[in-house]
Amino acid sequence: MQPVIIAGAGPTGLALALALARHTVPVLLLDGTAGTEGEAADRRPARSCVLPPDTSHWARPPAVRRQALAWSGWRTTHRGKTVQHSRFPADAAPLHLPQDALEAGLRDAVRRTGLVEIARACRITGLEQDDKGVTAQLTGDRERRGSYLVGCDGARSTVRKLLQVPFPGRTAVERYAVAVVRTALLWPGAEPDEGALHRALPGPGRTLEVLARPLSGMQWRLDWPMPPDGELVTPQALLEALHRTLAAWHEGEVPPYELLDTGVHQCHQRLARRWRRGRVFLAGDAAHLLGALGTQQIAECLRDVDNLAWKLAVACHQDDAGELLDSYERERRSAVGTRLRAVDQALPLVRGRGGDRQTVRGRGRLALLTDAHLGLGTLGGPGSYPVPGGDHRHARTPATAPGSPAADVPVTALDGTRATLRELLGGPLLAVLTAPGSRVWDAKHWLSAGLIPELAEALRSVPLPAELLVTEEYPGAGAHTLLLVRPDGRLAAALPAPDTPALRHTITALLA
Repeated sequence: MQPVIIAGAGPTGLALALALARHTVPVLLLDGTAGTEGEAADRRPARSCVLPPDTSHWARPPAVRRQALAWSGWRTTHRGKTVQHSRFPADAAPLHLPQDALEAGLRDAVRRTGLVEIARACRITGLEQDDKGVTAQLTGDRERRGSYLVGCDGARSTVRKLLQVPFPGRTAVERYAVAVVRTALLWPGAEPDEGALHRALPGPGRTLEVLARPLSGMQWRLDWPMPPDGELVTPQALLEALHRTLAAWHEGEVPPYELLDTGVHQCHQRLARRWRRGRVFLAGDAAHLLGALGTQQIAECLRDVDNLAWKLAVACHQDDAGELLDSYERERRSAVGTRLRAVDQALPLVRGRGGDRQTVRGRGRLALLTDAHLGLGTLGGPGSYPVPGGDHRHARTPATAPGSPAADVPVTALDGTRATLRELLGGPLLAVLTAPGSRVWDAKHWLSAGLIPELAEALRSVPLPAELLVTEEYPGAGAHTLLLVRPDGRLAAALPAPDTPALRHTITALLA
């Protein structure tokens, strides 16, 4: 099997390499950095990222989880008073960590797979493709051949330029001054490890808005929105903003703190016109840029990976993925485009420059400022993909809509192994049968009973790898409902378990 060539070894490229290796697909990862093995591109604490709970479990190896902080909740205040407070369940909390820690953890996991060749100080300079594969021209007058090529090489993507794909959009839609401090930060009513948005802080001076997001080790990232006129932020002005903010939270006194990093974060909005040309794809920053109003670019990059990896694996293992590869651009470009349009509609309202409240479904200003952090609505939710044609005449309607992320429920495999659904994503399709009482009995008592043998036999004859699991219950689904979950965690269909023809038809439709 020829390797999939990935241009770029940032978070997107590393995550895609790891995902493909999980599908036993060999990878050639082109790493343009010239540092020592394992060196992250940027170790500045001000470069941090948030991983929402819907992003893949496998993209959080132990080295990443050790560096990440799971937020306990989120608080929104106005003039010093709490107007909204949410708590996150421990198993569904956003993780916040430095971006270099994410890259280092992914790189360590990639090295352990044994299926990824990392070409250091190596960049793509040209490409040619035919119906059998892709030839990449590399620095140093080298060439490598692969089955497919994915451009994960950032906002200035060489792959995108070689494909002559336009990258329209807007620059510096929002700008933030950023400081990372180590301190015992408290505000009225604060709970440990919760993020917050504060509007119109009381006290001397004017702090109109500040985001406070905890990192591990008593570190905090603070973001202040800057005016859109491009005014420079001097070190002195940023220090004054920091002192005003800390004093407002601590009865007028600036508590002891250590300033670890400062910077200016600019949020761009861009969307590539095409994400695929033949055997060449774009993903991550090469395909889109966002970040205004708290929208999470790294999260969208990992959703690209979740969507593309299993489809490339099908194409590599079966030599024919039908129209499955086309669905990557259709689903992901549409989802990111919807989020970018939501930001465009919300920004004028949030920043006091007009805007039509109806275009953002009646959400108030404070809600729009927090939706992305809470994973809500078009600004923060994972979105839904269109469902391909299938046999839906007898489809059932659980709480999860088809095309949306499936609920994370406890499941049991046919060998008796117990896990959560999210822990098993990133491999084959998962067919989850709701069977009340199944966790009470040892698996050996029901493996050969009822619908299990018939379903197991049906899954052996479908055109995609699939695994049968059993769950005690699923939100909104009745007994003997069969939930078909894609490797990226999206619910493909909910069917009556005895309807094996509908099951085969639905899985076949994924390739159509």
